[in-house]
Parts: sequence; C-alpha cells; structure tokens
Amino acid sequence: MREADVVGKRVLVRADLNVPLEDGCVADDTRIRASIPTLRHLLDRGASRVAVCSHLGRPKGPDPAFAMTPVTERLRELLPDDRVHVLENTRFDSGETANDAATAARLADGMDIYVNDAFGSAHRAHASTEGVARLLPAYAGLLLEQELEMLGRLLGDVERPFVLVAGGAKVEDKLGVLVNLGGRADHVLVGGKMAAELASQSRLEGLKLALPVDVVAASSFDADAESMIVPADEVPDGWLGLDVGPDARARFAELILGARTVFWNGPMGVFEWPRFAAGTKAVAQAVAAADAFTVVGGGDSVRAVQELGLADRVTWISTGGGASLELLEGKELPGVAAIPSA
Repeated sequence: MREADVVGKRVLVRADLNVPLEDGCVADDTRIRASIPTLRHLLDRGASRVAVCSHLGRPKGPDPAFAMTPVTERLRELLPDDRVHVLENTRFDSGETANDAATAARLADGMDIYVNDAFGSAHRAHASTEGVARLLPAYAGLLLEQELEMLGRLLGDVERPFVLVAGGAKVEDKLGVLVNLGGRADHVLVGGKMAAELASQSRLEGLKLALPVDVVAASSFDADAESMIVPADEVPDGWLGLDVGPDARARFAELILGARTVFWNGPMGVFEWPRFAAGTKAVAQAVAAADAFTVVGGGDSVRAVQELGLADRVTWISTGGGASLELLEGKELPGVAAIPSA
C-alpha cells in the first residue's frame, strides 16, 4: 500500500470489523483499532474518499441485528474524518460469499484503488476479498502486511527451542497446523479437549507431543460442577477434563519459558469459567514472560491475554483466526493471492 499513489483517489478498503456486540454496542473494539493505521495512512497521503467494507457476524441476508451502525459509530470516535465512510454489512448481499461478479462490480463502482487489510477474511474467496481485487489496482494494507510478515516468521528459520501450544475443542481445525508446524517444533504442548482426542490421530506420529499429566475433572459440563484434580488417564467414567492440572501447568510453563519462539492457539480448558481457567492463565503468563518471539492467535487465546493485561508483552497478536491456521497449514489464501506481489 505504501507504493500506491492515493492523492485525490477514492479508495475501497476491505477491513476486518467483525467485532462482538452487546446490547447494540461494540463490546470489543480491538479489530476496529487494528484497522486505524491503514485508514490514517490513506487519509494522511491525500485520499479523497475512503470507503470501508466488512462483514459482521453471519447473517443470511439483511438483518438489523447485524447492521454496521455501532461499528460505524465507534470508528468515527477513533477516527473522526468525513472522508471515511463505512458501507453496510457485506453479507447482507448473498453475492458476497458466492464471490458473485456483479456484487464485486458494485463494490468497485466509483472507486479508484482497492486495499485489502482484512487478514481475518483472507482465507475466503468472497466478492469483497477476492472478486473486487480483480477489478481495481489492488494493494495489501498495513495490517495484512504485518500479519503475513509475523506469521511467516514461524514458517522460516526460527530461533530454537520452538514451542507450539495448541488447545481448544476443535481438533480438525488445527490438525493441519499440528502436522505442518508441529513437525518443525521442538515441543508441542496440547491442552483442552484436543488433548483427549489426539491419541487416535496417526498423522501426528513423530511429533514431540507434551500432553497434560493431570487434569481438573468435573462431574458435568457446568461452571459449578463438582471437580477434582486427577491424573489425565484416571478421569472417572462420565466426568470431563475441563482444565489442565497443576503439574501440567508447571511443565508447560517451564517449556514455554525456555523457548526462543512460541506460537499459541487455543485455551487449555473452559477458561471462561474461573474454576477452570488456571491452565490458560498459566500459559498466558508464561508466554508473556518468555524471552522469545511470541505469537498468539485464535479468539479465545487472544481474549485471555487481553483480559489478563498481558497483550503488550506478546510480540504479535494475530487477528486472523482461521486465516492464521490456514496460512500456517501451508495453504494459499485467496485474498492474498489476488493481490499482485503480496
């Protein structure tokens, strides 16, 4: 984007403004704030108009609950400039997710330049991420550039020891990353529901897996359920492991603190319930304290470091989610591939 002549130009920016809402207001403006540097860069260099488009939620068509109004209001508070205009939710148009040519043409109409700054949506070949890039001179935004640079470092020659920390419940979503990135890691620490399911994954043979030796087991999936600490292989029938135990926390923290490169995606348990948050908290604190290049990705992991006030002690917090995982899995991202020389 730094190479583009934007003086007097009308610029269409695909940003990632897909933020959580509560009672009709923006509950977390992290993604909105992340879009500001690119927008300010365009304004400072003389763009005459900056039209910002994004999806919000997963509406099946026009839906007032997913209108961009609260996002627009927050963006105006952060960047009060009359040249900035936020378009309505891209997914109100069914042609968006179908990458419909007519939808892309409507977005491009009247615009001179296209800038994709929505790394979190770059793994989707949608009209606003891929289709419109074929119709206008297309450039990468500052956030997209940083995401590719920072995550790309994990795929290059990393400083060792390299520790990959994986958690959460969706094993299939992260299996490709575990195979591609985990094969290069010195240690792969696994928590959450994933830990109980990985034993049957033959594709992970040869990885240096560190599974939890103990867990916090609960009698049911409930914040107030009876719980106890047991060895990981001695969870009573019918009980659930909802967090890693104290011995696992100590071992994971030790390995993270000794690392020179760390990538963490996914909580160690049901961290939104305080009684089962200790494992995720221990990992977050270790990542923040490590003398290493550290990257945190995934909504829950990012939320954890932010709620604990540790975000400024992490080298890079990715906004990518699924896009981060697909990039680290080795897949081509359509939204990136559509930008010349990106």
